[in-house]
Amino acid sequence: MRFKTLIVAAVACLLASVAGAMAGENVQVGPRPYYLIENMDDGPLKDSLRMCEERPLQRTAFSIGHRGAPMQFPEHTKESYEAAARMGAGVLECDVAFTKDRQLVCRHSQCDLATTTNILAIPELAAKCSKPFTPAKVDPATGEVLEPATAMCCTSDLTVEEFKRLKGKMDAFNPAAATPEEFMAGTPAWRTELYTATGTVMTHKESIALFKKLGVKMTPELKTSNVAMPFDGDYTQERYAQQMLDEYRQAGVDPSMVFAQSFRLADILYWLKNDPDFGAQAVFLDEDGLKGFNQDKPETWAPTPAELAADGVKIVAPPLWVLVTVEDGRIAPSAYARAAKDAGLKIITWSLERSGLLADGGGWYYQSVKDVVRKPGDMFTLVDVLAQQVGVIGIFSDWPGTVTYYANCKGL
Repeated sequence: MRFKTLIVAAVACLLASVAGAMAGENVQVGPRPYYLIENMDDGPLKDSLRMCEERPLQRTAFSIGHRGAPMQFPEHTKESYEAAARMGAGVLECDVAFTKDRQLVCRHSQCDLATTTNILAIPELAAKCSKPFTPAKVDPATGEVLEPATAMCCTSDLTVEEFKRLKGKMDAFNPAAATPEEFMAGTPAWRTELYTATGTVMTHKESIALFKKLGVKMTPELKTSNVAMPFDGDYTQERYAQQMLDEYRQAGVDPSMVFAQSFRLADILYWLKNDPDFGAQAVFLDEDGLKGFNQDKPETWAPTPAELAADGVKIVAPPLWVLVTVEDGRIAPSAYARAAKDAGLKIITWSLERSGLLADGGGWYYQSVKDVVRKPGDMFTLVDVLAQQVGVIGIFSDWPGTVTYYANCKGL
């Protein structure tokens, strides 16, 4: 009898631990945040972050899983989303594209299947690609790539049933490839192939079901179509935009749990007018300024934060570098960041730990502060400025554990 009681107790404990994990308990950020803290310059921020090293962590909506946790897991896969949730991301992202039969699926770009999945390894599906694999032209004497290898495979080339046959992989390709197998290689050294044995691709509806199970909020991004709209005669941009929101209603998801995103201001305005329950917290991904844009020169902004607010936009989300500048040798809020706050806009930003090592300047996402980021620990310095001085309400990250740790330590 005593043995039976112990078995029952053990099973109950196991079930409780599983339920707790799904509810956001037992958050594990791994060693990276602690590594970054030790790598910081000595000072008050480092000291304050160290004081939290033994605290239990909780899930936080300040930490947003950018396509899941794609620093190590294939993006937009079940495994990537689960890893992000385990690291405490309280919001997860499905970038939404459509298939040939007008079903919605999670992909960063409508036409990225050649670099983010194994489609080229499945001949009957590769044959459906908009542009089949073409090998690189390489100078035989020097090895110089004269013309890079190419392939363009779109979700709209496949039915949803065909899409589900794919396996997600790390987003990369080899421009010098002579074969499809070589093309699918090329993962950067600062990412990893350790977790690519499985890469379960997901439809948008499947992502909603998973996110509900994980107990997280949801931030779908309506991807700009790479094919002419209306697609196939009558599938308009508006039908596409509405279909995305309708799938949340059909799943019984409250609009307060959803932060719909788009780079197209027209999509945001459509949602505000036609579906205001969801439109009220729609996120405009402001990448307007990449041609001649300067985050400290208002004359280069179009639209301005004040104009966005006047149109009814409530949340704006520019890339990291737009929100920061360098003042007196330190990272500081940019003029754009101050203008967005003055306009009453809430601010989200993207994407931390996305484009390489800070020791090398950090790449595109850190371009406005590249002269003052020198080592991995400077990541937390940037996060602190974004949180405490810019006042962002959330940060997308390719490795959400870093943001989760900071948010827990600072009570965000």
